[in-house]
Amino acid sequence: MEKIKSIIPWPVGGILDWYIIRGFLKIVLISLICTTALYLIVDFFEKIESLLKAGASLWTSIRYFAYKLPLLLSRVFGFAVLFSALFSIGMLSRSQEITAMRAGGISIFRISQPLFACALVISALNFFWNETVAPIFAREAQYIYKTEVKKREPKSAIGTKDMWLRTEEAFINVSYFDRKKTVLEGVSIFLLNRDFTLRGLIEAPAATWNGSHWEVKNGSEWLFLPDGTMMQRKADTVLAIAETPEDLKLLARDPEEFGFFDLRRQVADLSDKGIDTTEQRVDLQAKMAVPFIPLLMVLLAIPFAVRHGRSGGLAISFGLTMLIGFGYWFLRAFSLSLGHSGALPGWIAAWIPNITMAMVALYFYANSEES
Repeated sequence: MEKIKSIIPWPVGGILDWYIIRGFLKIVLISLICTTALYLIVDFFEKIESLLKAGASLWTSIRYFAYKLPLLLSRVFGFAVLFSALFSIGMLSRSQEITAMRAGGISIFRISQPLFACALVISALNFFWNETVAPIFAREAQYIYKTEVKKREPKSAIGTKDMWLRTEEAFINVSYFDRKKTVLEGVSIFLLNRDFTLRGLIEAPAATWNGSHWEVKNGSEWLFLPDGTMMQRKADTVLAIAETPEDLKLLARDPEEFGFFDLRRQVADLSDKGIDTTEQRVDLQAKMAVPFIPLLMVLLAIPFAVRHGRSGGLAISFGLTMLIGFGYWFLRAFSLSLGHSGALPGWIAAWIPNITMAMVALYFYANSEES
């Protein structure tokens, strides 16, 4: 006689859904608090030496780390979600609740749906957080560190794009400062008379640091003569500015201080000026890939939790979190470095880690359904 497997109907939003969601979100909250605190402690010990050497006050230090909290939260979202999925599903498996559900004809995919829904919501919140809250607080934290700890006032040079610098005889506009190559790109020098009237203009594609000052080569100079005519000639000159590459790097804005749309506008603006935006395009694609990490981590966690849930609880979950999490971030760092160097197109460099981990997750996920 053929055995017919009975199937228990499980309506969407039913008691079992909310049971799984409550357990998962409770662990997510605890994990976020613990991982953020751990990250903050590590960051504190990394920065404490420079804070003490600079003579930063206690209030300055407290404000600096307080403003860094939103950025630290955005960095640990993936770890928190991964651990929570591993631990919550692992405990359900260890207590035989997963076995009971599957015996009733409920598939692993159906059991996972509440977690997928939570991960989608967390991914959306992660994008909103990284677009609004994190960049604002990151900029404030960097401003405190650069001005109150390092004692470097921004003056007129702020960021890496459209910088204005003042000398005794000129105003200097720089379209972009390439921090890795230490090159000022798109340099325009407005030469002034004593009464601040314009007496000439020098334009150059770039200015390079020679160890002591900025050199402009292959520039074009236009001089306005007293008779109203204009004379053009080639110009190689030195920029009489006090800011060194280290000064400009300190005052530059990091990618994490930009939201996605701000960074996209910067890429478009620099591209219009003919400036190479390879690195910025990689960072832009990475900002699109990061919010999907929670969903990816849930997809990775479920098959491992179902398979290893009976053999351990917290220790197994923590070990798998470290293995999977650091494996992903290592792959991501390696891929982004290839993108920044131009070895890979920006979108490939940013999305390879997600695509690779998704393929691994789907493979194990399919096997968990068959087991």
